Amino acid sequence: MARAAASLPSLPLSRGGLDRHSELRTEPGLLDVLLDDPGTRVLELVDGRAPVEEQIDGQVALRYRAPDPDDRDRFVAYLGHDAPTGGTAYLVCVAPETAATTDDPQRRGLRAVGASLGDLDAGVLTTATGLTNWHQRHGFCPRCGSPTEPAQSGWIRVCPNDESEHYPRTDPAVIMSVIDDRDRLLLARGVGFASSGMSVLAGFVEPGESLASAVAREVHEEVGVTVTDVTYLGDQPWPFPSSLMIGFTARAVTTDLTLQESEIEAAQWFDRDEFTRALADGSLRISSRISIARRLIEHWYGAEIDVADAPLRG
Repeated sequence: MARAAASLPSLPLSRGGLDRHSELRTEPGLLDVLLDDPGTRVLELVDGRAPVEEQIDGQVALRYRAPDPDDRDRFVAYLGHDAPTGGTAYLVCVAPETAATTDDPQRRGLRAVGASLGDLDAGVLTTATGLTNWHQRHGFCPRCGSPTEPAQSGWIRVCPNDESEHYPRTDPAVIMSVIDDRDRLLLARGVGFASSGMSVLAGFVEPGESLASAVAREVHEEVGVTVTDVTYLGDQPWPFPSSLMIGFTARAVTTDLTLQESEIEAAQWFDRDEFTRALADGSLRISSRISIARRLIEHWYGAEIDVADAPLRG
């Protein structure tokens, strides 16, 4: 069977309707001006979860609010406007868990609702999640150890002791469908996955390494398979906490499996009939709709897979 065109449609976290207006971030007092404007929309995160509401069509929408006086004592960052010129400004605010009340709307994290959001909301929550995750994990200067402070409307941190600037990091990771000459797909179960959960292989890019080299190295390290014809298919941010998942497909030159015991519990080649039967009888669970892994599997399968999302990890 010939392979499909090299593209992954509808990657949930690659959508976005915000113009980031990065040139505004350095304007003195930008956050104060936006917090004074009742037309500014604020997305309030509590423990990484955003307020959401169900829509009539089954979709989910974020619930924004106007600025609150308490926001000035919280971490706030400028995300962008919903138009190239003018439009509505969007901020993210991190509130303590005590800010949530019994009449608060339901809250969900990006993993739970990312695939069900519209384009604007998906972009807002993906950016907000990635940016706030970075701030929460990088509160100290890597050069001198002093506490750092947010600057440039939440887009950098500055060390007041040595005046060094620190920017949000993104860690590139490759994720790949490995397909043999019989058009079988390789799936694996990582250590700690649910007993029936399997997915495509993935791993971080190492210093001095190209993306294609990372694909070949990770596949060989984890399952002992040699691959060639590494082909890019698509990418999307994965802010858990700070990755960019870059999707590929690769052709297996060898098919014998030698598992890296510290990383992989099980691995198996599937043809389409075997894959379909395993999904139907529940002996196989695959990645959720929000993940690029699901799209890579569907790209090989040749159709959207209509199974309920289930966590792969036990």
